[in-house]
Amino acid sequence: MVERCCAQTSKPHAQQVDRQPTALSTLRRGGASLRHVVPPPYQQAEWPSFLLGTAIAGSYDRVMFLSSSRPVLSDPTALCAPAVVPDALDFVAIDVETACGRVSSICQIGIVGFRGGEIAFEYETLINPRDYFSSFNTRIHGITATQVAGKPCFGDLHQIIDRHLAGRVTVAHSYFDKGALSAACRVHDRTAIEATWLDSVRVAKRVWPELPSHRLNVVSKHLGIRLKHHDALSDARAAGLIVVKASEVTGIPLQGWLTAPKRPSAPPAPKPAPGGPLVGQRIAILGEPRHGELAQRIAAQGGRVVAAVGKTTTVLAVCAEEPFGYVRYDAQFRKAQELQDQGSGIEILCAAALASRCSGF
Repeated sequence: MVERCCAQTSKPHAQQVDRQPTALSTLRRGGASLRHVVPPPYQQAEWPSFLLGTAIAGSYDRVMFLSSSRPVLSDPTALCAPAVVPDALDFVAIDVETACGRVSSICQIGIVGFRGGEIAFEYETLINPRDYFSSFNTRIHGITATQVAGKPCFGDLHQIIDRHLAGRVTVAHSYFDKGALSAACRVHDRTAIEATWLDSVRVAKRVWPELPSHRLNVVSKHLGIRLKHHDALSDARAAGLIVVKASEVTGIPLQGWLTAPKRPSAPPAPKPAPGGPLVGQRIAILGEPRHGELAQRIAAQGGRVVAAVGKTTTVLAVCAEEPFGYVRYDAQFRKAQELQDQGSGIEILCAAALASRCSGF
């Protein structure tokens, strides 16, 4: 995935998986392939294969994909979101390639299922985008109109994709893929796919902030993840492994990545001195924190530092030289100007002008 405009590629998709499962088999039918870990004692003869659209949705791990513990292996309607296992790294990862600048023009999709942090299955297929191929996109992923001729369109594959993703945590490297799926559902008149999305870019930024870039190829190289960039299956696998490795490094469970990290609360503003030339002044500061150096000097002169400009604010102290330049576009600056226009007595002063009113400032 990347800044795809639209593209797809008929690539050699028999790549080796970084984490070797117990038994690995590949099904290929109608241009789609599904690589699946077969947990013993369920062997190939017992795999369920059912036709959805024009692609085979292959076999599924009974424990991962069935809510019931009964071996319902022949009923496709039994496929549903797995029971929630606290702190388990159970999720799917997805990547799409597009044919042109319209994000709905999906021409390849790759989906990788993870169970307990291990790869459980892989699904990939080329898709006829029913749109044109731009030379720009084809140069990125190598997929051409000839390669997708006769392949199913997104509408044909919607049910398969929905059963892989719906109700599950779905990892993608940026939210491009989420937007592409939503757009394709609208264009092909299909219901939206309801999943809980997790951006592996955001995960990588939290764990490895020192990297010069958090693009998929850069993060994968840093972590030693094998990658055939802009191949949907390889990109999906890499995005999933980034989350797995991030959890291994930090100990943060899957649910922990879905919630924004708590930011430490800023220290409170200093208490104003009982006397001084600024006693009675309520001063908002633009350009420095309200516990910074300027705030300390204001408080020492008796001024009260407030969090934001309001109706009772008497001064907006700007940490910039007049005429302030781009600072004028700041919301706090505009608020102060609006109050002035309404007849408020609030003053807008640079820090130096405020200091000139106080001895020892």
